[in-house]
Amino acid sequence: MSDVGLPLRLEGIEKRYGEADAVRSVCLNVNAGEFLTLLGPSGSGKTTLLHLIAGYTAPSNGRITLGGRDVTRLPARARNIGMVFQNYALFPHMNVKGNVGYGLRVRGCPRTEIDRRVAAILESVRLSEFANRRIDQLSGGQQQRVALARALVIEPDLVLMDEPLGALDRQLRRTVQLELRHLHDKRQRTTVYVTHDQEEALILSDRIAVMREGAIEQIGTAAELYENPANAFVASFIGESNLLPAKVISIENGRARIEVPAFGSELTVRQTPGLSTETSAQLLIRPEHLSLGCADGLPAVVEEHVYLGELEALALRLLSGERMWLRRLAKAGVQVGATVLVGWDPDQLQALPVNSNGIRRTI
Repeated sequence: MSDVGLPLRLEGIEKRYGEADAVRSVCLNVNAGEFLTLLGPSGSGKTTLLHLIAGYTAPSNGRITLGGRDVTRLPARARNIGMVFQNYALFPHMNVKGNVGYGLRVRGCPRTEIDRRVAAILESVRLSEFANRRIDQLSGGQQQRVALARALVIEPDLVLMDEPLGALDRQLRRTVQLELRHLHDKRQRTTVYVTHDQEEALILSDRIAVMREGAIEQIGTAAELYENPANAFVASFIGESNLLPAKVISIENGRARIEVPAFGSELTVRQTPGLSTETSAQLLIRPEHLSLGCADGLPAVVEEHVYLGELEALALRLLSGERMWLRRLAKAGVQVGATVLVGWDPDQLQALPVNSNGIRRTI
């Protein structure tokens, strides 16, 4: 047993239900002590993949190893995995201490050892004073911490979490997200976390695997996914983005010459692997990379203004009819209905494949 958990490896994992492919040829390495998030829309296969890792269901093909040990056909109880469910699955007839110590009792730990480890984990999650409380006397955030403590107290080789913050309100959710991150930094355990909330993934993760239609589109740090998305889907799912239709004219030295109908011109921008000449593409422009008042900019009409405190967002309609969002520090003077000139830094623009499900960067 490692102090930070064990590395997890998935090799060609597939899961089929009849003719439907729920998970398609997933290859994934999770390092010991790493917090990796499976991020994707509903139906992307992330929860199915988590259940395959947990041993709740068996893959149709492929291999799962934990610390180099093949666990593909082992039942869940033989994998030494801690699981945190979306609904917490706490026992209402037990108090906090009883819930947290349940896994240790099932494993036959001595009473003194159970008391010691339960007391230590409750202190870590700041629930020591609630040890004798009933579950129905706790708030949603406190119940979530009980579920997390129960998963961690057994000192698992791997922790799995299936959208555990989904039932919390927005403000409490942000607080618990930060608590989860701090707790992981303090008591590192190899963790695979499932969510459809990109902000949650950015806050919690060491790396993120973006999923679509049962496959992993791209794996990387939050910065890697935001700054170098593999395709238009990843760009649209990580952060805010403006995506405009384009056609690739030529590619040379990592730069792509593209035709952008919305601009009525050609641009030379950063090229993403997967592009080829004479094919359709998407031009990615992040809202913070647009600017107003450029002498050679394109005319646009301000259709919406959203005040965000320190920042403001402007919806701009180009003469071609395409709409783009600009985000910048809040300033006075721009009115809805005004015509402005919008420009950009060409070094910040990227040409992306339109549909490239299956592009993967596995580390």
